[in-house]
Amino acid sequence: MGCRSRRARRCSRASPHVWTDSHCHVGPDAVGPARAAGVARLIVIGTDAEQSAAAIDVARAFDGVWATVGLHPHDASQGVDSVLGLLSSRGPEVVGVGECGLDYHYDHSPRPVQRAAFASQIELARSLDLALVIHTREAWDDTFDVLQSSGVPSRTVFHCFTGGPDEARRALDLGATLSFSGIVTFPSAGEVRSACAMCPLDRLLVETDSPYLAPVPHRGKPNTPALVPVVGAAVAAARGCPVSEVEEATWANAARLFGLPPQGGEG
Repeated sequence: MGCRSRRARRCSRASPHVWTDSHCHVGPDAVGPARAAGVARLIVIGTDAEQSAAAIDVARAFDGVWATVGLHPHDASQGVDSVLGLLSSRGPEVVGVGECGLDYHYDHSPRPVQRAAFASQIELARSLDLALVIHTREAWDDTFDVLQSSGVPSRTVFHCFTGGPDEARRALDLGATLSFSGIVTFPSAGEVRSACAMCPLDRLLVETDSPYLAPVPHRGKPNTPALVPVVGAAVAAARGCPVSEVEEATWANAARLFGLPPQGGEG
């Protein structure tokens, strides 16, 4: 299950690796294999009250793991009030609001409800000085409109970035960071790779979005944070730079975006 408590601190400090999975949906069983693969830090993401509470539990059990609290657009009909208690009672393990945003592909919640929930969570991120974690699918224009009308938090990330250079430029112009997932390895994802290539190195993160979107050559299997180095290598290939450059930059960028210690793994 991985290192716990004080033992976890020793393990994370001893690791020579500096990969961070900036976005995953996992339980405690994923932490040990991630560390064995050189992934020293995880951000476990909340999508509703139940999953946010579970993310907090994992973060409290393991050093080097943090959590976010949020309401996914699929679940926007539950109301943002459903997660407010977790934010008001949060400890230092909670480093972000989200994932939140707009998903017009599935429309599991009505679009006006999605937009209202997104705007409310933007305001929460700003007022609580937490990172904002954005999910957007087939809703770029409305996502940018809600962000601009609500006021973009100083620390904002577009998770699992799926746009091309045009969407990347719009997000970067707002001051946001772009996080790239295993999609960057997909043969059909040329536009995503182009966006990755033009993203400034200091505005770049890597993630798995586990258990979804396993990178090539692991398609068809459940994704895990242990595969972050595969994503990182694909990002480096798209940018034409050494893997170590992506590894070191994304470690520092995650620390800045989520307010993590710049060295080591203590939470």
